Amino acid sequence: MASGTPSTDPRVRRLARTVLLPGFRGTRAPDWLRREVQDGLGGVCLFAPNVRDEHGRGDVAALTWELHGLRNDLVVASDEEGGEVTRLQVPHGSPYPTAAALGAVDDVAATTAVNAAIGRLCRDHGVDLALAPDVDVNADPDNPVIGLRSYGADPQLVARHAAAAVEGIQSVGVAACAKHFPGHGDTTTDSHLALPVVDVDRDTLARRDLVPFEAVVRAGVRAVMTAHLVVAALDDRPATLSPTVLEVLRGDLGFSGLVVSDAVDMRAISAGVGRGPGAARALAAGVDLVCIGNPSHPDPYDDEAAFHEVHEAVLAAVDAGDLRVDRLEEAARRVGELAWWVGETRAAAPVDDGAEEHVREVVRTVSAGALRTHGLGSLDALPGPAHVLDLRGPVGMAAGERESGVVAALRAWREDVVVTSGADVPTGGQVLAVVGSPRRSPDVAARLAALVAARPDALVVATGVPDDRDDLGAHWARTYGDTRAAGAALVAELEHVAR
Repeated sequence: MASGTPSTDPRVRRLARTVLLPGFRGTRAPDWLRREVQDGLGGVCLFAPNVRDEHGRGDVAALTWELHGLRNDLVVASDEEGGEVTRLQVPHGSPYPTAAALGAVDDVAATTAVNAAIGRLCRDHGVDLALAPDVDVNADPDNPVIGLRSYGADPQLVARHAAAAVEGIQSVGVAACAKHFPGHGDTTTDSHLALPVVDVDRDTLARRDLVPFEAVVRAGVRAVMTAHLVVAALDDRPATLSPTVLEVLRGDLGFSGLVVSDAVDMRAISAGVGRGPGAARALAAGVDLVCIGNPSHPDPYDDEAAFHEVHEAVLAAVDAGDLRVDRLEEAARRVGELAWWVGETRAAAPVDDGAEEHVREVVRTVSAGALRTHGLGSLDALPGPAHVLDLRGPVGMAAGERESGVVAALRAWREDVVVTSGADVPTGGQVLAVVGSPRRSPDVAARLAALVAARPDALVVATGVPDDRDDLGAHWARTYGDTRAAGAALVAELEHVAR
């Protein structure tokens, strides 16, 4: 080793780059990122602003081609779950069903096919690591961040669909990353905003939350993402920073692949220990690749400054003896192994003749099969004009702002459709109110109650996780998502009723 502190050793500085996964601004690689890639940066994470700018412009395939041209073993990652969470298909949203819709239909072959299509989407855009699937068991219906991203509340159902999703994504040469270990489904706090605490005993954790992670490890998942939450029965530190929690993954579940952190710019970490110290502690705990986050959302920050802050914090931890060099070497080796796997598997992936037409039929079948309705037959013949009230409320931070697939489908349904988000209740024609999960917003719940009281003939379309506590009136439809596919299935059902 060179003289001076470890952080001055070029090899250690390169190792510290190899274990970082920053985001960046814009649809082109900035100069600072190009330099860091050439100096050994492990990977980059693409977010919506990297795919389309504010003018709707962008060419993500050209961007990733440029990045891989700088170093072919760079890992390009992105949150591409399909359903509610897409980065590559903004602003119109994913054409694929939500995990909740797939779970409601419970056809694992369909889940495999849909996720193979998601994998092909990633592969065609130069994404090596899909930060998907979400394998959380949605144990709390008031969960503000998981919801439709989960296959359901039954651990065994989630487990079989999680394994099928991993099989689908990885069959086309894209690495899957199951999240959020050890389970984010039993929280009422969004870790983007604060630090959740899961207060269950070890037995509940083992028989509920860990079951899907056991399944994806058996299925050969290449990566697992940690959750920024405290599991009180295991440790008082966030799981991402806890050697105790990560030893459950490595030791009890036998996972030997890449451990990726959730973004350390999320307030569960950044508002507590901070981005830089959080990254260093995560690596010391056993994380292999630290996601820094999205510098454009929700609180914009300087991408280059954030990267250097985290990089220097990692080096400072090495100097202080809090992070061993051999831990960096182990983490960097796993990053390299994932990049190698992608290269080898992608080269051997079969040609997918006819796959897209097959998956389109699967999507139609799943979306129609997930649709639940009540009281549509007792409606009049859907007289015009049709007033669509958009009462969805705020969009979750994981999903981000995007067009409503259901509202878009209703707008295109008939020429007399008028879409509004105003407070006034229309007095004529047919009223269709589109809501998400009304219990999560007192304002939305109050507006919905007023609407149902004033217009008992209104059709309420709920796109969120079904909840028996919701009062949707006498006529309702549940779509299990606000995707284009869910909207198409709803319109097809309305056409059937109108005939």
